[in-house]
Amino acid sequence: MTTLIRRAFEADAELLHELARQTFPLACPPGTTAEGIAAFISEHLSANSFTQYLNDSSREILISEVDGEASGYVMFCVDEPTDPDVAAALTVRPTVELSKCYVLGQFHGSGSAAALVSAGIDWARDREFAAVWLGVNQENARANRFYEKMGFELVGTKKFLVGGRWEDDFVRQLTLSADSVMTS
Repeated sequence: MTTLIRRAFEADAELLHELARQTFPLACPPGTTAEGIAAFISEHLSANSFTQYLNDSSREILISEVDGEASGYVMFCVDEPTDPDVAAALTVRPTVELSKCYVLGQFHGSGSAAALVSAGIDWARDREFAAVWLGVNQENARANRFYEKMGFELVGTKKFLVGGRWEDDFVRQLTLSADSVMTS
């Protein structure tokens, strides 16, 4: 299998929505209702939402393709975290958020996720970010193992709202450079 990582463009908004529609439920904890998942997708992962994300200069979206078939995507956000739990947990600045990382189920284990995250880390390094952070559901053992393998350390916790229900997330951070600025 050949995996290609490419930058997403506005013409990819519908493709990204379809990837999100299929992959977001895979990351939700067992107690998340179908209605809650659908509402989240409608509000945050619609084609219109992706069009807005793709036109936002503070975001970078990458798509993976395996043998020419879209397999997943990542989205990075360069805005300083506004969630007080996240801001308090992070120890390195400047930082960028790995906001979304989703791969279709049939491509789990294919290397798509690692290729996407690695390409995003390279993107962040090229822009001189000192760290990358993310939130991941505490019950998502597969994702937590993956991020740990990629070098993301557990630095705190936060809440994440899906369908009117607050979920518990871990905050993980990957330090990119020895010259990073530590915060206290």
